[in-house]
Amino acid sequence: MEKKQTRRESRETAFLTAFAATFEPETPLVPAETESAASDAFATQLLAAMNDHAAELDEIITAHLKGWTLARVPRVSLVALRLGLAEMLYGEEQKTGVAINEAVELVKKYGADNDYQFVNGLLGAVARERGEQPVAEAAQPQC
Repeated sequence: MEKKQTRRESRETAFLTAFAATFEPETPLVPAETESAASDAFATQLLAAMNDHAAELDEIITAHLKGWTLARVPRVSLVALRLGLAEMLYGEEQKTGVAINEAVELVKKYGADNDYQFVNGLLGAVARERGEQPVAEAAQPQC
């Protein structure tokens, strides 16, 4: 019997699937079904939200970039931002603080040294604009 993934593992599966898809520009943003994500309902739901709202997510990100273009954002950070926003805006639970924290943790693990601060700041700004207060833990960098 296959072990059920934790939410964190599901997010990581969704992140890695979406990240891999960025290397295939001819295909949709994220494949509809992948072997690793197909067995996990939460990862599949996150990927579907990213796909279904890809243009809107990119518009939100672009609106918060100061002096940058979307093409200039590091690929790891961009995928984490898209995934975090998809979870914040379209996830079943819509737990903003959790979505921000998990996106930050993914960037800490897979991104450059200080990229997590950029991701945290942008997602926090979106949350505040929506009238939500990001969880204090997500707002403070962890060493």
